[in-house]
Amino acid sequence: MKVSPIICQWYVASLLSPVRVAAEKAIIHHYMDDVLVCAPTDDVLSHALDLTINALVVAGFELQEDKVQRMPPWRYLGLEIGKRTIVPQKLEIRPKIQTLADVHQLCGALNWVRPWLGLTTEDVAPLFNLLKGGEELSSPRELTPEAKEALEKVQHLMSTRQAHRCDPDLPFKFIIMGKLPHLHGVIFQWRNNIKKDQGREDPLLIIEWVFLSHQRSKRMTRPQELVAELIRKARVRIRELAGCDFECIHIPIGLRSGQITKAMLEHLLQENEALQFALDSFTGQISIHQPAHKIFNQDAEFTLNLKDVRSRKPLEALTVFTDASGRSHKSVMTWKDPQTQQWEADVAEVEGSPQVAELAAVVRAFERFPNPSI
Repeated sequence: MKVSPIICQWYVASLLSPVRVAAEKAIIHHYMDDVLVCAPTDDVLSHALDLTINALVVAGFELQEDKVQRMPPWRYLGLEIGKRTIVPQKLEIRPKIQTLADVHQLCGALNWVRPWLGLTTEDVAPLFNLLKGGEELSSPRELTPEAKEALEKVQHLMSTRQAHRCDPDLPFKFIIMGKLPHLHGVIFQWRNNIKKDQGREDPLLIIEWVFLSHQRSKRMTRPQELVAELIRKARVRIRELAGCDFECIHIPIGLRSGQITKAMLEHLLQENEALQFALDSFTGQISIHQPAHKIFNQDAEFTLNLKDVRSRKPLEALTVFTDASGRSHKSVMTWKDPQTQQWEADVAEVEGSPQVAELAAVVRAFERFPNPSI
């Protein structure tokens, strides 16, 4: 058992299987020999706990009574679970970074606490940038000024933020927030029926934060694709957590006036395959309005624009040709001057992949000809 964690996990699961059947209203989680028992009432909890302890003792496990946690906060797998909130147990952050191995350890710890504390990709980017290089783990590293500032912000958020235990009577919702290119989302519940004597109680229950990968899989990613990836990850996660889907997904879509119509939403889906897959079989609501809360208000910089800036018909306009070379790093744009009828060119050297160099040529074309259509 000590030598093989897999055998230990399997063996404890076999012992708890009859208990789960006998106490079907209880939820019993276990990792190795750490067991968490939850139930809707004290009577069900007491019954399930007695069955669990008896099953383990009969199998030869020795339980120390002082390690049986009956009152909050309950500590389980690095988390401290209160009556309403969940926070990671005290995490030791080592500000003294000397090697790449130290950076790996720091970033691994931060990745673990991010879903509960809302450490955005933008918050931790200066720290994750220290991983670049692909060198030996013993290679020297030191915190940059930006990384030191990020670490201070992370330590502040770790002392002030928390997640919440879910309310089984409330549906789950998801909202997309942040600013490009670092969008993120929040799985949450919203209590509409707070009584007058509970007026100061926060209606927002943050269950988990959802983040995109620090490194993008593509050189160029459209905002619609980032939104789709967040929705996909969130829907997978809520099925893992609660076995259900969201009642509502809040997408910050920019409209000049009025509300989003079914035709607008269908057009948005038709234009983006990634969104089609992300929202496949979704039967809930799509809302463009966010609940009134300071957390949502202070992080609501992104809006998804439905306006298509491309023309589907040929334009009576200047034609600009662009190209790039990965070998020479040349980024080229050329066009025929409508006044002189002579071919003009703009050549620049751009570091990076051919895709980046070609994108730079396209950007220069729009910068050189900002007013007329091209």
